[in-house]
Amino acid sequence: MKDGAVHIVKFDSDKSRRLLRPASVQRGLSTLEMEVEQIRKGNFEHFMQKEIHEQPDSLTMTMRGRLIRGGEQKAKGILLGGLKDHLKTMRRSRRILFIGCGTSYNGALAARPVVEELSGIPVTMEIASDLLDRQGPIYREDTAIFVSQSGETADTLQALEYAKSNGALCVGITNTVGSAIARGTHCGIHLNAGCEIGVASTKAYTSQIAVIVMLALLDKDMKELAALLMDEQSLLVFGRGYNYATALECALKVKEVSLMHAEGVVAGEMKHGPLALVDETLPIIVIATRDASLNKQQSVIQ
Repeated sequence: MKDGAVHIVKFDSDKSRRLLRPASVQRGLSTLEMEVEQIRKGNFEHFMQKEIHEQPDSLTMTMRGRLIRGGEQKAKGILLGGLKDHLKTMRRSRRILFIGCGTSYNGALAARPVVEELSGIPVTMEIASDLLDRQGPIYREDTAIFVSQSGETADTLQALEYAKSNGALCVGITNTVGSAIARGTHCGIHLNAGCEIGVASTKAYTSQIAVIVMLALLDKDMKELAALLMDEQSLLVFGRGYNYATALECALKVKEVSLMHAEGVVAGEMKHGPLALVDETLPIIVIATRDASLNKQQSVIQ
């Protein structure tokens, strides 16, 4: 449905009307194709648990058909058909803006270092509501990338209209075909992550960044860890480099699901405030992967 429209469904008929002009509007119907199993919990206790376990499959679906195969089962290129008519404009951009809210913002933040390193174009991060409050400058030479799982996030939609009014190239990254952001942007990429019912987004996050290494989740170990943390009042999560955004997302998920205070922190800033909170009772999670920052993360743990 378009903005400003209402759809009336009756037993024997249905029709669309505009709110400002009550005359009926004829619109074609789009059929949502989905398997019944996608909207069932199956053997899981809740949808979020199911969607956590679906992440390897959703990541595969996100990449399917987009990796150009080379020799020895290696990819020699990437194909994103939704962007092909606008790639030259994107490469000439003065800067790239990632705009989103919540988990979508964190997903874009995780991908930011990779985009800057490979493209050589400055990347700016914007929380949609903050961009609107500040009326931050956006120029015709900018490429604004709007990240939203649903494609209907209100603040992100308003930021899209703001960017379009300033002449920027607008790109959408959503998980919903035909959503308002998918319709309103000049071009875009569909995540293909599958249906996500849980309020706390999980599959969309991993599909949005697509470069985070998947770690096996062992239910028994996770439940034992949860039992240790369930009575705690606060939690710190440290990340560095590529893992900083994941630290933010980890803290966000703890707050959303357990209602516990949690804070994601750049590991390099540990001595500038967070260290004053640390004692023998405060639980701390350090995200340390085998990359250039591993040694520094080990010093944080010590």
